[in-house]
Amino acid sequence: MKMSEEFPSKYLKAADLQGREVRVIMANVEREKIGDDAKPVLYFKGKDKGVVLNKTNAGTIADAYGDDTEDWYDQPLILFSVMVDFQGKVAPAIRCRVPTAKDNKPTREDPISTSPRRMTGGVSDNMVGGGASLNDEVPFAPEFR
Repeated sequence: MKMSEEFPSKYLKAADLQGREVRVIMANVEREKIGDDAKPVLYFKGKDKGVVLNKTNAGTIADAYGDDTEDWYDQPLILFSVMVDFQGKVAPAIRCRVPTAKDNKPTREDPISTSPRRMTGGVSDNMVGGGASLNDEVPFAPEFR
């Protein structure tokens, strides 16, 4: 029995990424009560779990897409995990970055993807430009979907 499965989190954790960079499309930001504080939570299109924003991630996104979270809607983002110092201990954390031209190169289909891709006019509804997927099937915990 895995305790992490017995007490699932409402929010995305670094472990959910399973060491991979994951491309997502931003949907909305909601202020939610977490503990004694109200914090911004970023949600993604097609996913149930959101990521609680810290200053680092909020600043990264705001630098790229503007200060108003309404301007973030439908914009791509790449999530990844890093080890950070937190309260005197090293722990995994989620970080984000804006996709670069290198990220937009065509990639092979994710071999673990289980959802069929709908085709419209010969192009998958989640493909753009040179064939880079903007809404890949996320390769981590199913409860994030």
